[in-house]
Amino acid sequence: MKVHVLLFDAGSDSEGIHSLEMAGKTVVLLFENPDDAERYAGLLEAQDFPVPSVETMARDDVELFCRDAGYEARFIESGFVPSSKEERQFIAPPEANLDVTNWKTDEAISEGSTTQSDPEAAPSPSTAESSEELDALRKRLEGLL
Repeated sequence: MKVHVLLFDAGSDSEGIHSLEMAGKTVVLLFENPDDAERYAGLLEAQDFPVPSVETMARDDVELFCRDAGYEARFIESGFVPSSKEERQFIAPPEANLDVTNWKTDEAISEGSTTQSDPEAAPSPSTAESSEELDALRKRLEGLL
């Protein structure tokens, strides 16, 4: 059976899969209906989230990937109707998203570089400048709201 998943930078070295953090678990959504996946991607885009592409894959392959990565695969069938507040996130992304600015830096982290999240690492001048730039950008964006 084929399912539809949301991928960021599909086919590149920095490819990532969309997931939700729910009750301490990482959940990957597997949509039966491609229109549902496209709608979810559009909702992410409306929240200024990086725009994912909808990719069709074998359900078994995605579930194996999730199992190996310690993720939970959730199949969203056509016509799915949520029965809880938690399940509403399967048809519409949460209003608050996790910071995704560093999802592409996982490769750098695995190669031994330090990040600002390492409490032992002192921020480099470029990191401090980047932080100041991000703060200034946040203030400008808040001003637009």
